[in-house]
Amino acid sequence: MIPITVTERMRIAKAVGMHEQYLYQCLTGRRPVPIERCVAIERATEGRVMRWDLRPADWRDIWPELAERPDAPAATQPQQEAA
Repeated sequence: MIPITVTERMRIAKAVGMHEQYLYQCLTGRRPVPIERCVAIERATEGRVMRWDLRPADWRDIWPELAERPDAPAATQPQQEAA
């Protein structure tokens, strides 16, 4: 879970045009964060919550330019199938 206080979550939800409870569900992994909201959330948190935090499984496919950043998470290696 991404550590965000209730007060901050309410502020972020208002700033990005989301219902606070929907944002809560997204931040706790119960629902995927809509791609079109990720940049707005990143900006509303002043980079404390990054797009790669919001969509850890597919952020490199959506925003490949972020992979060049020095603070980007390392790419995970695909699991090899057992022979």
